[in-house]
Amino acid sequence: MIDKNNLPPGWTIAKFEDLLDYIQPTEYIVESTEYDDTYKIPVLTAGKSFIKGYTNEINGIFDALPVIIFDDFTTATQFVNFPFKVKSSAMKILKPTSDLVNVKLVFYFMQTVHLKSETHKRYWISEYSKLPIPLPPEKEQQLIFDKIEALVTDIDKGIESLKTAQQQLKVYRQAVLKWAFEGKLTNKNVADGELPKGWKHFKLKDLVQGKVGLRRGPFGSSIKKEFFVPDGYKVYEQGNAINDDPYRGKYFVDEKKYQELINFKVIPKDLIVSCSGVTLGRISEIPEDGKPGIINQALLRIRLNKELISNKYFIIHFRATFFQKKIFEQSQGTAMPNLVGIKDFKEIEIIVPPLSEQEKFIYEIESRLSVCDKIEEAIETSLLQAEALRLSIIKKAFEGKLVKQNPKDESAEILLAKIKKMSELGEKGLKDSRIKKQKS
Repeated sequence: MIDKNNLPPGWTIAKFEDLLDYIQPTEYIVESTEYDDTYKIPVLTAGKSFIKGYTNEINGIFDALPVIIFDDFTTATQFVNFPFKVKSSAMKILKPTSDLVNVKLVFYFMQTVHLKSETHKRYWISEYSKLPIPLPPEKEQQLIFDKIEALVTDIDKGIESLKTAQQQLKVYRQAVLKWAFEGKLTNKNVADGELPKGWKHFKLKDLVQGKVGLRRGPFGSSIKKEFFVPDGYKVYEQGNAINDDPYRGKYFVDEKKYQELINFKVIPKDLIVSCSGVTLGRISEIPEDGKPGIINQALLRIRLNKELISNKYFIIHFRATFFQKKIFEQSQGTAMPNLVGIKDFKEIEIIVPPLSEQEKFIYEIESRLSVCDKIEEAIETSLLQAEALRLSIIKKAFEGKLVKQNPKDESAEILLAKIKKMSELGEKGLKDSRIKKQKS
C-alpha cells in the first residue's frame, strides 16, 4: 500500500480509474489462426505476448492512439500507439481520462503492480482500477518520463538482443538435429538427399516389442478416484510425461486393481507419451528405480526392441521438431488435439542408424547441445537481471528518487482536480482542451 506521508513534496495519490477509462471491445476476431503477415494490422490477444498475428479485416480497427491494453486474465499490460484489432473479450482498452494524463507514464507504473485476479473478465472494473498510483506534479512527470525513457530504452535494446540470441540458439538447435538425422554429424561425406550406409527408415511398429510394444492407456472408467489407495502400485499420469518426471504423482492402486489392468503396466525403461492437448507428444522414460505401476487413459506406453534402437536415440528423435510436427499434423480433434489411433501411429516412420552408430550419434548431438544449454542459461540469467534493473528504475522513479523535485511546481493535488474535472466533461472536455492547445 502506498503511504502518502512517504511521497515527495507536491505529490499525491490517485486511483487508476482517475487517470484511465476503459473500452470493452464488443467486436473482435474469433478465428484462432486466420492471420496473414502480409497485412499490417496487428491482432492483439490475451496473454503476455499480445501480438498474435496480422489480419486484413477492416472492421473493428482501433485508431493509432496511445492506449494501454489490459488483459483481465493475467493482468498483463501493453502500451500501443498503432492501429490494431482485438481477438479476446478478456481484454480492455485503457485510454486517458484527459489530455493531462501521461498515459505512457501510467503504463510504466502498472508494470510494478503484480496481482492475481479471481474475478477475471471484470477485474479492471472491480479491482485494478481502484488501486492507488503515486501522482507527481505535471512538470515533474515530464522529467520523470524523459529519464525513464532514456534509461529503459537502453535496457530494452539489450533485452531485445538477448531474446534475438535465444531465437538464434533455437535455430541452431534445429539445424544440429537436422544435420544429425541426415547423417551429416557422424558421416561427413554423405550426399544430400541420401542416408548413410546402414541407416534405414523404420515404421514404429517394427521398432517395438511385438504386441506389447505399443499400448494406449485404459478407458477412464477403469481408473476412478474410488480405486485409489494411500500406497501401492503407482498410476502414471500425463504430468509424468509432460514434465519428464516419473517420480511425481500421488495416486496408487492395490494389488487387485493392478492385476486387473496388468496389460497397462509399466516397467523400467518403458517410455510414456502424453496423448492429448498442447502437450501432446511429450515423452519420458521410466527409470530403473521407477515405482511399479500402470498408465492412465492419457498416456501411451512404448516398449522398444533394444536390438534395433536405444531409448536415448528414440527420445531425441521423438522430441525433434520435425517429428513433433508430424504427430500434431496427424492428431485428431480441433480444440483439443489427440494422438491418432494406435493403428495409424504404428505406421509413423523413424530414421534409424545401426545400433553400433547410435551411441556416436547421441554423443555428437549432446556435445553440441550442452554448449547451447550453457549459453541459454547465461542468457536467461542476463534477462532476469535486465528485467530486475528495469523494474528497479521504474520503482525509484515513482518514489521520487530519479529526478530532483522543484517546490515551485504546481502540486499534483491541483493537477488531479483538473483531470477529474476534465473527465467529468468527457469527450467535450478532451475536444476543448485539444482546440486550446492548437490555438496556443
